[in-house]
Amino acid sequence: MRMRIEQLTTPNFLVDLDKLEENIKDMAKMCREKGKKLCPMVKTHKSAAIAALQAEFGIEGFLIGTIDEAEMLIQQGFKELVLAYPIAGQENITRVLAMEEKAHIILSLDGLAAAEQLEAALAESGKVMDYLIIIDCGLHRFGIEPKQVSFLAQQLSAFKHLRFKGIATHPGQVYGKSDMAGVTEVAEAEVTALKTASRILTEAGIRVEVIATGSTPTAPLVGEDDTVTTLRPGNYVYYDAIQVALGVVPIEKCALTVLATVISQPQEDLLIMDAGSKCLGLDKGAHGVALLTGYGMVKGHPELIVESLSEEVGKIRVTGPTTATVGDKLEIIPNHACATANMTNYLVGYRQGKIEDVIAVDARGSSRDVSKMYSLLVG
Repeated sequence: MRMRIEQLTTPNFLVDLDKLEENIKDMAKMCREKGKKLCPMVKTHKSAAIAALQAEFGIEGFLIGTIDEAEMLIQQGFKELVLAYPIAGQENITRVLAMEEKAHIILSLDGLAAAEQLEAALAESGKVMDYLIIIDCGLHRFGIEPKQVSFLAQQLSAFKHLRFKGIATHPGQVYGKSDMAGVTEVAEAEVTALKTASRILTEAGIRVEVIATGSTPTAPLVGEDDTVTTLRPGNYVYYDAIQVALGVVPIEKCALTVLATVISQPQEDLLIMDAGSKCLGLDKGAHGVALLTGYGMVKGHPELIVESLSEEVGKIRVTGPTTATVGDKLEIIPNHACATANMTNYLVGYRQGKIEDVIAVDARGSSRDVSKMYSLLVG
């Protein structure tokens, strides 16, 4: 008989496999119906097994946040990867060029400095690599203003070992909104920025093959636009408390939880659990969303608020009648699933409470084989 999740020690990291698969299928289906290429962001799960599940249900490449993620996917046989951010520094560039021998790696650029370093390395190796220009649609992190895109494209065209393929953006400012009206506003800005940049490039005689963008909240809205060719969401595999608060999905869609035990009740309206910031994180969203109350949602217990977190324990405020007491196990839906999934080496996969699988989170930098790293770095 298979073990049940309530028999696990705590804290532990759980993923509901039925919900995970449903989320992956739904996004793939939406992209097919809207005629969009799906290139999901791997940083959410950092797992070869979940990447394989995404591939099974229909993806055409992955968006990569780190070189470690890219190397892991290449080891698993994936052949098309897009680096979300510019690459600079000789050591990083050397790793990327080595990966290019085994897969099609598409770079992302927003200026000349990193491009110059890449060009020098590529010229020495004799390789040519494709790239996208990053467009700023309002996040003001990476990227250039749409009206500047032709000028940068012309400058980059001087580099003979870099080949322009298209444009991309990330509307991360959506996580600072408070409802679906705000999400819609960001989606409109996202599309407008890409349309403007694409039009300017086309008028300059520059062919734009890829027009890519990605965030989980805006993906269904942006998918309606004919200009966009590629959607790059990441969080959708798990969803989380932020997505629920924004109105993107109901709480029932959230697949990732932290299992914790109530270990103390120092006051009638206060419980202490054995999961803290090293499981749930202290942020309330990547870009400061203010609509969340507490540091996670207690599944099945709306009367419980995760009020504060120390490193290994958390305070839960009781705001109404509750059955929760010392010794009980609770599932906490994290505010930000991407951050929580990065705090463990594995997830316990279950269906209807029964444990079915252990999923490695094997693309974190710290998850590499220690003995191999020691040999590589120390000798």
